[in-house]
Amino acid sequence: MLPKSTTAAAVTTLAVVTGCSSSTPATPAPSSTAAPSSTPAPTTSAASPSSPAAGAPAAGSAAGVPALSGKPTEVNTEAVISPGGATPPTALATADIVAGTGAVATAAATVDVRYTGALFTDGKIFDSSWKRGTAPVSFPLNRVVPGFAKGIEGMKVGGRREIVIPPDLGYGAQTNGPIPGGSTLVFVVDLVAVK
Repeated sequence: MLPKSTTAAAVTTLAVVTGCSSSTPATPAPSSTAAPSSTPAPTTSAASPSSPAAGAPAAGSAAGVPALSGKPTEVNTEAVISPGGATPPTALATADIVAGTGAVATAAATVDVRYTGALFTDGKIFDSSWKRGTAPVSFPLNRVVPGFAKGIEGMKVGGRREIVIPPDLGYGAQTNGPIPGGSTLVFVVDLVAVK
């Protein structure tokens, strides 16, 4: 989760996480007791996700959404994001990998999430809450870059969504820590709670 601007290089990991937010650092929050669904949900784009065979890459279910490998529907494990290729989408693209059944995230909400963020071109992870443990991080959606907030809006607690953020809804031409300027970003977000 990327704040609108980061500050200190000494806290690069937290800065990248809160880089989705403008000034409030993300803080760990208690885990939710919401039970996630294991059934893939319809995507927010025209295509629907396919159900991959165990261990096979999950096809990017929406145009421009990279495939996930490993066990993409298991929300208690980190998702593995494949490279997206040479031509990223120019608009926000999302695909629901797991449909949630709980409260819906709104633009004014504070959310608790677990996430992995990677570069579209090569799948290189630039940040992951999973690297710091299984506790979710908490932040208000109005404090994150627009693409991250818009990608989470409408999710239900217990859901997993893949979000592709074009540069104009992320950091634009600005380099931000491990994220080169002009980068298209890919996040897999597990929504744990909405406050």
